[in-house]
Amino acid sequence: MNIIAQNGKRLSDWSEKNMPNPYLFAVILTFIAYIMGWMLTKNGPMDMIVHWYSGFWKYLTFGMQMVLILVTGHALAIAPGVHPALKRLARIPKTSGQAVLLTAYVATIITYFHWGLGLIVAAIFAREVAKEGYAKKINIHYPLIAATAYTGQMVWHVGPSTSAGLLSATKGHVFEKIFGVIPITESVFTPYAILMAIMLCLFVIPITMWLMTPKDPDECMGIDACIGIDKFAAELAEDKDLDKDEKPSPLTKKGFADLLENSSIISYLVGLAGVVYIVYYFATKGVSLNLNIFNFIFLIAGIILHRTPIRYVRAISTATPGASGIILQFPFYAGIMGMISYSGLAVIITTWFLGFATAATFPIIAWLTGGIVNIFIPSGGGEWGVIGGIVGQVSVNLGVPVGKTIVAFGCGDMWTNMFQPFWAIALLGITGLRARDIMGYCMMLMIVAAPFIAFGLYFFPY
Repeated sequence: MNIIAQNGKRLSDWSEKNMPNPYLFAVILTFIAYIMGWMLTKNGPMDMIVHWYSGFWKYLTFGMQMVLILVTGHALAIAPGVHPALKRLARIPKTSGQAVLLTAYVATIITYFHWGLGLIVAAIFAREVAKEGYAKKINIHYPLIAATAYTGQMVWHVGPSTSAGLLSATKGHVFEKIFGVIPITESVFTPYAILMAIMLCLFVIPITMWLMTPKDPDECMGIDACIGIDKFAAELAEDKDLDKDEKPSPLTKKGFADLLENSSIISYLVGLAGVVYIVYYFATKGVSLNLNIFNFIFLIAGIILHRTPIRYVRAISTATPGASGIILQFPFYAGIMGMISYSGLAVIITTWFLGFATAATFPIIAWLTGGIVNIFIPSGGGEWGVIGGIVGQVSVNLGVPVGKTIVAFGCGDMWTNMFQPFWAIALLGITGLRARDIMGYCMMLMIVAAPFIAFGLYFFPY
């Protein structure tokens, strides 16, 4: 067994015993942030509670954007033409190693373009790969396949759905007076970011996960063993219903309401209006992406592909439970943001890290800073909202292009996603696993990827 496989198994065993539910992870981090703010700043115990509550509801708009990007991405992933295509693709692997490699490529490449769609598509694809392995009697280790599906979250922030990049590209953003508006052509659409994405998507992530593939069949836990035979059978039945081309029964299609609900004309008219605006948007604004236009694009695409209003309503209903963890936990992380931001703790942490920086080493320092803060604030946009001003100001002072800094920060944010289970919530809901089942393998990837990311940040051309 190679050293990566050995340590991956050790970390998986550790995670199985010690990784709490993502909600409890958020609560524990809340206590840590509270104590750090109390001990390291001039704020007293009651001050920290006030800061916690002040931040609790501060990011409701952003939280809703995150929910929409996840739900619309999920609805699109289960649309006619998309879900059946994933099932056909899942039949390709003939071995466990091939299954891991293909899942890694699907997860990273799609997530590069859209983190919400990639997360959901990869989760659904992992389930399909595991079911095909079960049918073909291939010894597939389901927790590793699911962990591989999550690895796309280690590339998204150097792609076009980058939160920090999109927020900084939006006119009137909170840091505009510090470093201006930074179009994404100066951040993620640069050789600096593109080379990083190629390195991670095509080489580091797939090969690392492939090396952790168990060689001993006795170490492989199939999907049936992981989620239980009864639940597995229920999922197979659910998939049959999902792939049906739903058409209203003549017996139920009696009233005007039924005609409207099952009218493809209505969906296509809404879709046409949406497409017209999308074309107008890019014709007038160029490549000026932000969270709102991303959500709108995937909303319209889902409406068109599902063909009828009622089918899209049902798809959204199917997708919404995957966002339940975000709905519960995002206010707690917003509370952590409040404590870190209002207490001055963010300034202390960020200033301490950035104090070591020179123009040459600044991208490395920004990466590490983003990685540490991401553990407490697992939202790229939310985290950028807390420390982006400080990072951006130091970038300007050192003469480092802010677009390059955004990429370096994004690398840190996505890097420690392999330790922070917040964004795995939706994937876990689809795969039927727990955070502790997959995070050990993700942590091993985080360790292996570190020197490669550092190399790219230092040597890749901007």
